Amino acid sequence: MTDQKPETYSLTAYATEAPSNPLTPATIDRREPTDLDVQIEILYCGVCHSDIHFARNEWGFTQYPAVPGHEIVGRVTQVGSKVTKFKVGDLAGVGCMVGADMSCPHCKAGNEQYSPTMVGTYGSTEPFIGGPTFGGYSENIVVNEHFALRVPENLDLAGVAPLLCAGITTYSPLRYWQVGPGQKVGVVGLGGLGHMAVKFARAFGAHVVVFTTSPSKKEDAMRLGAHEVIVSRNEEEMQAHTGTFDFILDCVSAEHDLNAYLAMLTVEGKMAIVGAPDKPLPVAVFSLIMGRKTLGGSMIGSIGETQEMLDFCGQHGITSDIEMIRMDQINEAYERMLKSDVKYRFVIDMATLKA
Repeated sequence: MTDQKPETYSLTAYATEAPSNPLTPATIDRREPTDLDVQIEILYCGVCHSDIHFARNEWGFTQYPAVPGHEIVGRVTQVGSKVTKFKVGDLAGVGCMVGADMSCPHCKAGNEQYSPTMVGTYGSTEPFIGGPTFGGYSENIVVNEHFALRVPENLDLAGVAPLLCAGITTYSPLRYWQVGPGQKVGVVGLGGLGHMAVKFARAFGAHVVVFTTSPSKKEDAMRLGAHEVIVSRNEEEMQAHTGTFDFILDCVSAEHDLNAYLAMLTVEGKMAIVGAPDKPLPVAVFSLIMGRKTLGGSMIGSIGETQEMLDFCGQHGITSDIEMIRMDQINEAYERMLKSDVKYRFVIDMATLKA
């Protein structure tokens, strides 16, 4: 952070003024880059289900006008005088956070995402000029260099954008719980999160099994890297795998039975939740104590871990499966997402913002 009081400038974005309003073109203000900031021209922005929750104030803290978007990839157009991490012309990414005090125990431990002072890419207060932070449905973004990420040059940029949320959300728990060779790993749900979990778990060397309610997804799950697919509504298939999984990553945001998946774990098996159902899900205590099983949760990763993920993706050629849309298709995309009508992530071509 710096004590320098920056000027502001205006730019074009897509915003909504109320929970029931569509996203439409708008003019917003950003700070001029300070000595530690980089300005990034946004080339592509992924569309996350969180964007819908935020735009429609379903979490209860949205400030309006609201500009969603936290899966941002672009090119650096300006750097502050003290910036050492980037130069003009570099590729850069921005994920779910753009600031933190960097002095709390979580920040010092390299876990900025859990800091009580974490500044969200949207849904927070802009620390320099006040007002709401504005996300990536916009021409550009200004961010402290610590919270900008280096993007591998060899990857398709549009496919990189969802890595900044869907990617790190699944990469982080797989790394934290040390998924690797010799392990049988389950992925519950094959959506925006689940399809990335399959790719990462396979790249880590695990035996990957997808749980899905849709038999029609079997072929796609195998294409993405799964070794096996279990239709969770098929009791015989479920029973055949009872007690055999070392780790399960639950990527489902709809209401579902956690106990059915806890029963799939072996003794001392672990299950982590990254989906976010609207209602509490009951857990039977005996599902945990009979086998010393662990049930945990995970959010996004730290800046360091997100950079590690991007580097790993560059080395292994991993990107998200996407459907490209124009900026003026965003409201239609929201409605399609609510129907799970996307494989597997929408990405906005930001060159269409002013078209």
